[in-house]
Amino acid sequence: MIILKSPREIEEMKPASQIIADCYREVAKLIEPGITTLEINDFVARHITKLGGKQFTKGYNGFPAETCTSVNDVVAHGIPSNRALMDGDLLKLDIVVEYGGWFGDSCHSFAVGNIRPEAQKLMKVAKECLDLGIARAIPGGRLGDITSAIQQHAEANGYSLVRDLLAHGIGRSLHEEPSYEHIGVAGKGIRLKEGMVFTIEPMLNEGTYRITIDDDQWTARTADGKLSAQYEHTIAVTSDGPLILTAL
Repeated sequence: MIILKSPREIEEMKPASQIIADCYREVAKLIEPGITTLEINDFVARHITKLGGKQFTKGYNGFPAETCTSVNDVVAHGIPSNRALMDGDLLKLDIVVEYGGWFGDSCHSFAVGNIRPEAQKLMKVAKECLDLGIARAIPGGRLGDITSAIQQHAEANGYSLVRDLLAHGIGRSLHEEPSYEHIGVAGKGIRLKEGMVFTIEPMLNEGTYRITIDDDQWTARTADGKLSAQYEHTIAVTSDGPLILTAL
């Protein structure tokens, strides 16, 4: 069942999402060659607490850290470690925050130092896919309007979309209905209604859309070892159009 939120509840959801946005603004100042993904994770964990939020991912189904730090061919759910970032790396940082009983969820891709033009283009198109999807999150539309816009733009640029990891509704639980892939047909799928709140989080791969999971049962990688980029926002469907709760 899809849980619709009232305007007041959507307002109550904003603080969790804006804590995430503030984390990204601050952590962007730290990301450079030599910093470890564990140092980034620990900074974000402290910053969430400083702003009055609660981290959620550490301990969630056994996940060992407060953030997901996914580098290069790691698509998602990368575990922070003492691995130092290197010049040219592509980092995906996924943050979940709870505040006042509501959740926010977002992911941002960061270039570490000087990355190759191909990686820059992958990041650019991934962000464009997110923006195209968000623009179609309007009352009366269909979920397929969002996913088809994303799929068409990604594939037109030669990229594939991960299908095994899904976007999701969000509210008082991190994962609510609907759960969906970022592929589809315009005019198809569930009807979008005012009060729906969900993530849009396309994961674009340079090569195949297929992924593998490491022995740690979390780290998802591209099956061919090529790069992956992702951007994600928590958005609300409102009468005034899409509202990006996690906007930076």
